[in-house]
Amino acid sequence: MKRGYYVGLDAHKLSCEFAVVRGDGQLVKRWPSRTAIDQLAAFLQTIPRPRYLVLEEGPMADWLWRNLRGFMDDVTVCDPFRNHLIAKEGEKDDPIDAAKLADLLRGGFVKAVHHPESFEQAVFKQHVQLYHDRVWHRVAESHRLRCLLRRHGVMAPASSFDNAEQWSTVLEKLPKSVTLRQDVQLLWEAYAAARAQEKALRQRLQKRAKENDVLRRFQEVPGIAWVRAATIYVFLDTPWRFRSKAALWKYLGIGLERRGSGAGVVRLQVPKRVNRLLKSTILGAAKTAAALDDNPFAVQYRRYLEEGLSKRLARRNVARNLSAVLWGLWKNGSAYCPDWVGVTAAAIGEGQVSR
Repeated sequence: MKRGYYVGLDAHKLSCEFAVVRGDGQLVKRWPSRTAIDQLAAFLQTIPRPRYLVLEEGPMADWLWRNLRGFMDDVTVCDPFRNHLIAKEGEKDDPIDAAKLADLLRGGFVKAVHHPESFEQAVFKQHVQLYHDRVWHRVAESHRLRCLLRRHGVMAPASSFDNAEQWSTVLEKLPKSVTLRQDVQLLWEAYAAARAQEKALRQRLQKRAKENDVLRRFQEVPGIAWVRAATIYVFLDTPWRFRSKAALWKYLGIGLERRGSGAGVVRLQVPKRVNRLLKSTILGAAKTAAALDDNPFAVQYRRYLEEGLSKRLARRNVARNLSAVLWGLWKNGSAYCPDWVGVTAAAIGEGQVSR
């Protein structure tokens, strides 16, 4: 436990609540504030140093972290999932929540959520997230349109929505109902708008990615194209966050966690609480690489199958090897070399592998 003052911040869009706890656990001050950086900073500067601020991850967390850290000795954005059992105990309101956060920070019981140091990196991450959101939105609009068509016996593939001739054929199959045709046309226009947004965002993403040296090197790895490279890059942010490949794999959702109790069986399983987008990206890259010819990941995949592993486990092992190669070339600043596959990042960094 460090000496000083621990400040819990419960933030909302219009107002915030502060609770200040001394190192001995004594609650010394509560303070409500409007959600404005100047007012929040003014209050924080009244607290003696050393002072430490904690708030939970949420839509405003990056903005608050970026603008308030200059006024504190340390600012921690923590995982709210790990706090919810304690937060639910006893009475609950915003001042109480802020005090509980301060106590959790004082005791060292919060898990920090990583935020990019660079503002430009944070904006690029938001851009990549927005692109994936528009992809999901376009898929959802496609499902709505296809579902309405199927209700009237019209089975149309999503590819027909982008082709004027095929779309005209689809419309001709519908019953002669003005209301139905208007509804179908409305859903098609929503799909077309989502498709146009997705295309525009993808072009901007690729243009930004091609200007980044790390992403150009990522893109040379089998199974990694510009979108996957950018997704992995922005969510990991820096290779120095991870002390080992095992820590990297757990964060990606392809590592193993040990579960056991007493004299019972100890089980190894993949983590359940992971970033689903990041996990699907690295597994999708492994699947693509395994399907390509003449690359070491495809050779590994076939060898795993010959050894009796299921396709699922074989793909996960390939994903681990692929992520280890990305991690290694990111750390040492070199281009992709097929000889690195299956070699430790330490060996690559020490130049033990020919390039």
